[in-house]
Amino acid sequence: MVDKPITLSELHSLLYSAATAEGFSPLRDKSYVLVHLDGPTDIPLFQPNCPVIALTNEATVPDIVDVAVSSEAEVQQVTTAVTRNPIASMTLVRLLRHNELTNVSDALFAESLAYSTLQHGNEFQTWLSNRDQSKTRPEIEEPSVLLNRTKHQLGIKLNRPHKRNAYSADLRDALCEALQLVLDDETIDKAILSGTGTCFSSGGDLDEFGEATDAARAHASRITRNAASLIYSLRDRLEVHLHGACIGAGIELAAFSDRIIAHNNAFFQLPEVSMGLIPGAGGTASILTRIGRLRLAFMSLTGIRIGAHTALEWGLIDEITD
Repeated sequence: MVDKPITLSELHSLLYSAATAEGFSPLRDKSYVLVHLDGPTDIPLFQPNCPVIALTNEATVPDIVDVAVSSEAEVQQVTTAVTRNPIASMTLVRLLRHNELTNVSDALFAESLAYSTLQHGNEFQTWLSNRDQSKTRPEIEEPSVLLNRTKHQLGIKLNRPHKRNAYSADLRDALCEALQLVLDDETIDKAILSGTGTCFSSGGDLDEFGEATDAARAHASRITRNAASLIYSLRDRLEVHLHGACIGAGIELAAFSDRIIAHNNAFFQLPEVSMGLIPGAGGTASILTRIGRLRLAFMSLTGIRIGAHTALEWGLIDEITD
């Protein structure tokens, strides 16, 4: 059941008191707040620790709003998802508010801290315990990344087609090595990143989910070797070609590039909140810059799948090809 909406004026008045602001938190049984846009647009003294959802058709909304939806069906979609994983949802919107105001390096650091923390939270652990424990297809002894150089151009291909190019630790390491090669070699004018098989990438390798047992070490590992930072450093020399499934890391990493070309069969999805997590491959920085906080929150909270044409309209990609 969806909570009754309150006016923005009412919300603002409650957020000027620390005592009443505490009520807007999953720890106070308040997973979200639904508002009517009839009040002030300034930022109150305290921020709510839950998503602020506005039902509106307006193109511009006050900064306090985390998700803007245009129909009752979308309200139901968002509130249902948030209620299922309120801590992950809270963490997501607070992180997006932070990352909107900072630089990419600090955004990636904050994202890593948040993601590593959630890996040890009850919501993710519940998802782990309920998932299918059977392994996917066995590994094939081939390089995780293929390189092909032609004059001043380097082709970089993700090469785990038997796993739909799932983003594993081995693939991350191989991709980082390839990206570092481009950084170090000034004779490479352009690099093109693509994937073999039926899709660019189905996201994080689920066979490796749950292996991190030390949150602090997991955070240190993510910051030490980070493909997102490398792609961002190469963004003006790197072109990404997408096709098929581009899920989680499969779009989060690509979104750092200045040029993304997608086949018309490409689709995009961020399912992490449904697992009790948040996008953790850089998406809260890269996708945020491309489509904005409101659309990113909607994609992440609902896990909605969008096609290439919607992605182009939103600015998530730059071109569609047949």
